[in-house]
Amino acid sequence: MAVSFFETDNGLKYFVDFTLEDNPKFVAYWFNLVRMTGTTSPNDKKIWQTVFCVIEAFFRANPDILLYMCSTVGGQQAQRARLFSYWFNKAGQQKRYYFKTVEVKVEEPGTKDYVAVIIPRNHPYVQEFLAFFDEETAMFNAMKP
Repeated sequence: MAVSFFETDNGLKYFVDFTLEDNPKFVAYWFNLVRMTGTTSPNDKKIWQTVFCVIEAFFRANPDILLYMCSTVGGQQAQRARLFSYWFNKAGQQKRYYFKTVEVKVEEPGTKDYVAVIIPRNHPYVQEFLAFFDEETAMFNAMKP
């Protein structure tokens, strides 16, 4: 999948790509969204619109699964998880895709990461993958303090 860049009207630059997950059971890609410039994101609706255009283009080209982990930069992962969920709901994608965010414990006590899955509701293995996702995140959380 090609790497993409986009720039907002406010001069914020974003990098977007998809990285294949090494998993023998399912074909899945990590969705990577990184702000390259700027310190804060103004309330710019073009950001979420562009992100979901990129996601739509991915699913037109691939009948696969997207995974997303919120960046931990600045300890803002919980806010990023809420923002991505808000964007997903605002984009009106609930009928086409199943979207789930899970809180995951990390090594540092009191710190959490957030992992999400986006999978087309008509994916032939949607139920199997969601069960796998739940098992994997539960196992990961059970191993952490």
